[in-house]
Amino acid sequence: MERGLFISVEGIDGSGKTTQIGLMKSYLEEKGYEVIVTREPGGTSIGEKIRSILLDPQNSEMDQVTEMLLYASARAQIIHELIKPAIDKGKIVICDRFLDSSYAYQGYGRGIDIELITRVNSVAVCGIMPDITFLFDIVPETALKRRFASSTPDRIEREELDFYTRVYNGYKELAALYPERIKIISTDKSPEDVFSIVKRNLHHVLNSTL
Repeated sequence: MERGLFISVEGIDGSGKTTQIGLMKSYLEEKGYEVIVTREPGGTSIGEKIRSILLDPQNSEMDQVTEMLLYASARAQIIHELIKPAIDKGKIVICDRFLDSSYAYQGYGRGIDIELITRVNSVAVCGIMPDITFLFDIVPETALKRRFASSTPDRIEREELDFYTRVYNGYKELAALYPERIKIISTDKSPEDVFSIVKRNLHHVLNSTL
């Protein structure tokens, strides 16, 4: 059986990831593909428990290395339990966040050594990386206003604007390092216009991978 496709979606919360993921799922299913949508941290029973610990505002004393290791632990579980089995069966997996989030948030945002994050996560991901990553580009100020307007901020979302600026710049650096995989898409357009760009990239990766 042919290998499936692994798509990750990145960006600061409030960048429109959820809307675009829904559009992608519908579009791919209409084309006859079996699609699984999941998220990080989470996606499994164990991962969701780790997620609740990571995002709980009461855990404000959490050390940044603890945070990094918890994200990697949730990632190891979702790779083993969900992502690898699905793509091995020829399915398409769309994951809201993956390893790039650890680089952006714990690396550029927290200042943890990128090489350390790479070494820890090399065990977690077992060599599996997305075939394509959509990075939805929105300035932190706008993203945070959108996010706070929709729900109460979690532990990560309570960080200062300077933190999110570092995360944003980190994402841009990652995209410059991996331009073949990471596709930056500005969200200063309507969701339909943004998705038209997503579709062009999907068409290309589907033709070259599946």
